[in-house]
Amino acid sequence: MKTLRTKSGPFAERPHFRRVEIDRMCLEELRALKLLPNEPSPIRIDRFIEKRFRSPRYEEMPEGILGFTKFGPNGVTDIVIAAHLDADSSPVARRRLRSTMAHEAGHGLLHTYLFAAGTKPASLFGDTDVRPHILCRDVDGEQKGKGYDGRWWEFQANLAIGGLLLPRALVEKATTPYLSEVGILGTRQLPDEQRSKAAVALADIFDVNPAVVRIRLEDLFPLNTSGQLSF
Repeated sequence: MKTLRTKSGPFAERPHFRRVEIDRMCLEELRALKLLPNEPSPIRIDRFIEKRFRSPRYEEMPEGILGFTKFGPNGVTDIVIAAHLDADSSPVARRRLRSTMAHEAGHGLLHTYLFAAGTKPASLFGDTDVRPHILCRDVDGEQKGKGYDGRWWEFQANLAIGGLLLPRALVEKATTPYLSEVGILGTRQLPDEQRSKAAVALADIFDVNPAVVRIRLEDLFPLNTSGQLSF
């Protein structure tokens, strides 16, 4: 990780992570807590937050607010999730809850040092509230309008969703039946016609919404390079 000076946003500097760095950090954290499965299967993200951050808890929140991560000088002090996500037992809601948990855990892993540095930030979410927490209104893959909107802290936390819920090695293994080999080197690629099938299958294997899987597959098997596995 390196830091960049910035004139926009709540801090004078912002961390810059490569995707591979976030993946590596998430993998190491899961492995350290013995929560990395040997075979493709759902990550116990609730247990990860319990062991790593001694959270989460649930409370009623205004419409459109999914959760927040609260920080102190020594790290994360609380991860709070909207109660309505936990109250709905449908598969779609359960999977959205898991994505939200992973998003908040991403803030905890990637952004703690900003609050521990002793500098009081301006608002992280566009109003006058300067309490030391990051309030989240959506997570990538769950709302329309996917793309970078300048909120780097949200973009980075969204990348952690893939790292925590869809670890690279496990995704590669689960995707194997849908891959084909091309060229004399036998380079593996995910054909376009197999992409939707793979997303549905992996959604069930890892217990995440298909939209989240599609984003992860685009990271690992980019469409603009004919599905070749990225490094």
